[in-house]
Amino acid sequence: MTRHRHSSEHLPNQILSAVLVAACVLTPVISVAQRSGSGSSGQSGGFQTTSNPRDPMYTGDPTQNIQREQNASLVVRVVSDDKERLDRQAVVKLTSEAHQSTTWQTTSRRSEADFIDLTVGKYDVEVSAVGYFTGHGVADIKDLVNTVTVEVALQRDPSAVDLDAPDALMSPKATKEMKQAVKALKSGNLKEGEKRLEATETLAPSSAQLQFLFGYLYFQKKDFEKAQTYLAKAAALNPHYSQAATLLGRVQLLRNQYTEAVQSLEKAVESDSDNWMAHNLLADAYLEQHEYEKARQQAQLAIDKGRRDGAAAQLVLGEALANLGKVPEGIAALRAFIEAQPKSAATPQAQSLLKQLEQRQAIAKAGSTVAASEVTASETLTFTPMHDLDLASKLPDTAWQPPGIDRATPPVASGVACPVDRVIEGAGQRVEQFVSDVAKFAAIEDLLHERLDEMGNPTSRETRKFDYAAAITQTKPGVVLVDEYRTEHYGMDNLPDQFADRGFAALALVFHPAMRGDFEMSCEGLGDWHGQATWLVRFRQRDDRINHIQGYLVGTATYPVNLKGRAWITADKYQIMRIESEMISPLPEIQLLAEHQITEYGPVPFRKKNTELWLPKSAEVYMHFRGHRYYRKHSFEKYMLFSVDETQKDKEAKSNPGPGSTTPKKRRWWQV
Repeated sequence: MTRHRHSSEHLPNQILSAVLVAACVLTPVISVAQRSGSGSSGQSGGFQTTSNPRDPMYTGDPTQNIQREQNASLVVRVVSDDKERLDRQAVVKLTSEAHQSTTWQTTSRRSEADFIDLTVGKYDVEVSAVGYFTGHGVADIKDLVNTVTVEVALQRDPSAVDLDAPDALMSPKATKEMKQAVKALKSGNLKEGEKRLEATETLAPSSAQLQFLFGYLYFQKKDFEKAQTYLAKAAALNPHYSQAATLLGRVQLLRNQYTEAVQSLEKAVESDSDNWMAHNLLADAYLEQHEYEKARQQAQLAIDKGRRDGAAAQLVLGEALANLGKVPEGIAALRAFIEAQPKSAATPQAQSLLKQLEQRQAIAKAGSTVAASEVTASETLTFTPMHDLDLASKLPDTAWQPPGIDRATPPVASGVACPVDRVIEGAGQRVEQFVSDVAKFAAIEDLLHERLDEMGNPTSRETRKFDYAAAITQTKPGVVLVDEYRTEHYGMDNLPDQFADRGFAALALVFHPAMRGDFEMSCEGLGDWHGQATWLVRFRQRDDRINHIQGYLVGTATYPVNLKGRAWITADKYQIMRIESEMISPLPEIQLLAEHQITEYGPVPFRKKNTELWLPKSAEVYMHFRGHRYYRKHSFEKYMLFSVDETQKDKEAKSNPGPGSTTPKKRRWWQV
């Protein structure tokens, strides 16, 4: 069996096995404005593709750009509620009241965003960051001489995990290393955080705080089994560690281990009776066990202990009261929650539950004999528990593969409106420009292949190394062909378990203007990936469009695979950093029950071309095929680039590119 992606638009009866797309279809960092006389835009910040992308008067549509000579400047400084510089990247949205136009910037390491070439007038400032509630400010620019500075303080999301608890028994060296780990974890750089934690472990292996941070690391990775193991160690090393017991209980709730969660959370509140989040989660656990009076008591404690933050527990209190038959009190609690948390992710749930209770109350007052089936409220009222809403993810259906796209929604900044059209358009421009500018690239590929058991543990492991190349051809508008090549050893007879997977990086083509009409797309909000602010965009193959992206070739028969997935797109330059996808439904006719892919991209500099391209760094594939579970990881290094004009592109794509690193005669044509 050969698994391949293809990228030919409008070829309804043709799936080309030769079109094995390996282009990561992300555009060069070099801006279009560097072409002499092009009149195109620069790409040096913000979302606009204009002659001055940092000017809020530009809308991204070159036909609407307003030329001006004003040069007023604005600096937006972002701090936490204790007036300290924010320890992570934030996104700043600037809206002109006079022109009703918007521009965006991400903050620098100084936690500041600079806006230039502004006009006199008032501007609305909106700042968002993962782990914090959205903040607002107003900038009043009165002249074109002085730089205006606006400081916006963000309030920390109370459901966020505190990573700063010290360990007094650690050596200074271990403490320093752990602080670096915490810094990386706060910015979402899990790889660096793990590296720092491993270094700390050699210095302080018995630290409860270290075990807690390892637990938090795997919690963020959504590997809840490992998270629970480390958090249990932390709680055992320090029985009074309320933070560790709280997160342990949260993980147990996510794993549907309600009895264990109650035990952990009871210890958490015993160790720290003021820990409102532990009371709140304990109320969730009691709700799951239908112990409504205990749930009511814990929810009320969370409200009392948490003060302003504790208002989140009004939602739990409302359901507990409703299930105790105290409908008016439940309605009051839900209204209090909606009023206090209008932008919470749980607000739609609260509104739905409130509507049910109000209908029940109205029927009771009227003495109606309406059949129970006609009443929207059921005997037992339920809503998504707080531990699910906070993390917005659940366990995967099976443990051997990552959580499904629909079950593992990454956290996003609350109350942030996503400029979905701009994000999708910007990503499409990157993809389109890449296809236009690049003919071929090559790399050295390392392949890791494993068979897995039901829990995801490898039962066998093999490795391979290949010379890899891809050629991109756009023969006419709307038709993109990308051929993928490897050395002759990349054949099914030489590959582990005798199946080939190709074209993994082609998935980014869903954002190409010629392709994206085949997909439903939506923006989930502002997220974070390795410390970089990113917009999270969901996509799904449309049922009424023909699939041109991926198929499986078994013998001479081709089986198209409809996909859904999520992309992480940088908030400043629209670069695609990561794409995760899975098949919408299995293919029982070829015994393919599951496929999940994760592709990560990064900038690759090319000295001779004096440019930088975003290319695939790795691609991971999980498959359940013919009764076996497989894991493959493709890693790439030592990229080479060869570019030609449009006339030569088609000719080169049809010839044998042979750019392998072992052939000096062919290697000379590739520019490193």
